[in-house]
Amino acid sequence: MDIGELFEQGGPLMWVILAASIIGVGVFLERLWSLQRAKVLPRAFVERIRGMVARGKISEALLLCEENGSSIALIMAASLRAFEQDQRRSDIKEMVEEVGAREVSHMDRNVEVVGTIATISPLLGLLGTVTGMIQVFREFVTAYASGQVGPDTFAQGIWQALITTAYGLTVAIPMLLLYRFLQGRTNTLVVEMEEDAMGIVNLLEDNRRAKEAEQAKAAKAREGGKRERDDA
Repeated sequence: MDIGELFEQGGPLMWVILAASIIGVGVFLERLWSLQRAKVLPRAFVERIRGMVARGKISEALLLCEENGSSIALIMAASLRAFEQDQRRSDIKEMVEEVGAREVSHMDRNVEVVGTIATISPLLGLLGTVTGMIQVFREFVTAYASGQVGPDTFAQGIWQALITTAYGLTVAIPMLLLYRFLQGRTNTLVVEMEEDAMGIVNLLEDNRRAKEAEQAKAAKAREGGKRERDDA
C-alpha cells in the first residue's frame, strides 16, 4: 500500500492535519524571511550609525535611520529624535523601550501559529484514532450479531485507526523543531537589539556630556574675558 492509499485509509482528519502542516510550513517560511538579520539588525548599518553618533552627527544619523526601515533603525531613530528634543537619558531610554517592545511584537507575530500546529497535530491524530476505534467496535457488534466475527475484524480496523496518530506525530515533531528554531532566532535578535539600542543611548549621553563640558568651558572663557576688560 502506497502513501496515497494510507492517506485515504486514515479518514477525513488526515486532510485537516495536512492543511495544518501546510499552514505551519508557510508561516515558518514567512517568519524566516522576515527575521533575516539584514531586515532586522544589519550590522554594518549599526556600526555606521554608532560612528556618526560618536562624531556628533546626530541629524545625519537620524536621517539614515528613517530611510533604512529595519527594526534597529526604528529604535535608533526614536533615541536620536528624543536626543534632538533635548530629553533626559531616562526619557530617551523609555522611548527606546517603547519602540523596541513594538518591534519585538512584530518579530513574534505568527510564531505561535507554528507552535500551536505542533501542539494540535498529535491531538488531531489521536482524535482520528479514537473515532476509528469507535467505528471498529461498532462494526464488531454488528459482526458479532451476525456471527461473522474473525481476527481481521479488529486487526484491519485498528491499524487503520492508528494511521492518523502516526501522521499527526509525523507533522508535530518537525513543527516543534521549527517553532523552537524561530523562538531561538527571535530571542537572539532581541538580545542583540537591546545591546545596540543601549549602546546608542550611552553614546548620546556621552555626546551630551561633552557638549555640556564645551559650553561650560566657553562660558568660563567668556567670563574670564569679561573680568579682564573690567580690570582694564
